[in-house]
Amino acid sequence: MSRVDGVKEQHSTPAAGPGSGPGADAGRRFGALRTLAAGLFTLERNPLPGMSRPRWLARLPHLALGYVAVLCTFLTTEQMSSHYGVSGGYPLLAAVAGGASVVLAMFRPIAGWWLALASAFMVAVQTQGSAGEGQSWPWTPAGVVLFAFVVLLVALRVPARVTTAVVGLSVALGALAEVRFRPAGSESTIPATLLLFAFAGVLGYALRAGRLARSKLVEQETLTEEERARRALLEERSRIARELHDVVAHHMSVISIQAQVAPHLVENPSPELRENLAGIRENALEALTELRRVLGVLRSEQAADPADPHHPQPTLAELEGLVGNVRSAGLEVTTAIAGIRRPLAPGVELTAYRIVQEALSNCLRHAPGSQVEVGIAYGPRELHLCVANTAPDRKAPPSHGAGHGLLGMRERAGMLGGELAAGPRPGGGYEVSAVLPVDPRTND
Repeated sequence: MSRVDGVKEQHSTPAAGPGSGPGADAGRRFGALRTLAAGLFTLERNPLPGMSRPRWLARLPHLALGYVAVLCTFLTTEQMSSHYGVSGGYPLLAAVAGGASVVLAMFRPIAGWWLALASAFMVAVQTQGSAGEGQSWPWTPAGVVLFAFVVLLVALRVPARVTTAVVGLSVALGALAEVRFRPAGSESTIPATLLLFAFAGVLGYALRAGRLARSKLVEQETLTEEERARRALLEERSRIARELHDVVAHHMSVISIQAQVAPHLVENPSPELRENLAGIRENALEALTELRRVLGVLRSEQAADPADPHHPQPTLAELEGLVGNVRSAGLEVTTAIAGIRRPLAPGVELTAYRIVQEALSNCLRHAPGSQVEVGIAYGPRELHLCVANTAPDRKAPPSHGAGHGLLGMRERAGMLGGELAAGPRPGGGYEVSAVLPVDPRTND
């Protein structure tokens, strides 16, 4: 075969995919029929779609339909007795079943429709032998009105395809009964039932579509408000991030540069001076790194996402570095760890680190020259923290802070369902202790 023939054959053969071909079309038709059958043979509860309403207003349609059910039951019994000459327990049962179908259709529409069909069948059987000239059959006048209400209730709650099937089957079954079993001289009910049932179905569909549209509109408005609030929050966080960057980052950069340049401005600086200036520079650079992480959190739309690479998550594994910085500043710090040391939830690790960090910072500011003990105990369900210091050996310089450190520590512990206590020690000094749940989800 030549190349040209091969190209012709390629173009003349349609591409067969998984969604094409007669088998796929038959499968789609079978799926649609199966979905329709599932909608017709169900007894599930179907509430009205739409927005919330006051309780008394929500009950008003139910009361009106209950009145319709009682009225149609009475009219059906009366018409069967006076017009068709049929009375007794069986006709009364058929009439009551018809009224009950309206009540049932308010909550389980398809079940109510099936009950209405059964009631119509019982009425037709009872009146077949007595329907005469000018009398309708198989539907009685009251039965047509009652069934129209049932169709309306069905259309209000189920999809349009199910409503179409309900109307079509109801009219088709009535027409089949007329064609095969209608008594001589009785009037046909096909035109009346077709028009009335179709009108009820269209009206119910229109009302249902309006309710769904209003509920979608309300849902969209809610989403819009949430998006607007989220955007406002992000803008405020971005503004705070800019302020932090412009003010704090600038001063920390200046401190780092000055600490680096200072040894060159002094002739023959002592090793202690070089070490202290190097510690100042190292702490300034570490603070800048931490500040950049915080700024990344503020600018991120998913700041609480643990997978966020900008999310600051120092852990207790970095405790030695934190304690080393405090020691280099002149405090004598000892650490003690009890229990099986293990990684904890990110929120617990971060909170524990921040509490210890803030407590050590308070010791540096308010207890110069004191001895500090840091204790951490890993329990099966709780993490215990304790940072205690002795009385300072000299007067602390005045602090210009706002005094929010303890409040922040309590808030961090409270968010995890933990507790924090702080206060002076009996022999002098100060102590901060906290208890944090190992798994914060157990406190939800």
